[in-house]
Amino acid sequence: MKRISLFLFLALGLSISLTAQVIEAPVEESVEISSTDGPQMEFTETTVDYGTIEQGSDPYRFFEFTNPGTAPLVITNAKGSCGCTVPTYPKEPILPGNSAEIKVRYDTNRVGPFTKRVTLTTNVGEEPIVLTIKGKVEKKPEEPAGVPTNEGGMFNSGGK
Repeated sequence: MKRISLFLFLALGLSISLTAQVIEAPVEESVEISSTDGPQMEFTETTVDYGTIEQGSDPYRFFEFTNPGTAPLVITNAKGSCGCTVPTYPKEPILPGNSAEIKVRYDTNRVGPFTKRVTLTTNVGEEPIVLTIKGKVEKKPEEPAGVPTNEGGMFNSGGK
């Protein structure tokens, strides 16, 4: 009798445990949200290295991007980390699947290494998007002295 009671007790306990697990299991509808819902901004690169350049070299570099999202992408502001870094950005919305570019001008008359940032405010999310430019500007070599003039030379008649 003890064995039957013990067996019934264990069976009843197991049955209650399984029932409780089934009842506790939440019934949820599976809603998968794609990572590209809404506007997105996908760059080919977020850091552009000017490399080592000569003072006064081409100041422009470009950050190319695509909107792989499902809504138009809007850039509301682009700001350089100092006055020597000036970004230009598209003012019109970038439609899903389309590409555009951020144009950045660095003052290449400033000699020395540099690392500057461009901060973008967009409708992609609350966090800004940060792009980086870096490189080193070397002083332009001195121009060679000009060809001497013939003032007072043997081929100058001196107005005579």
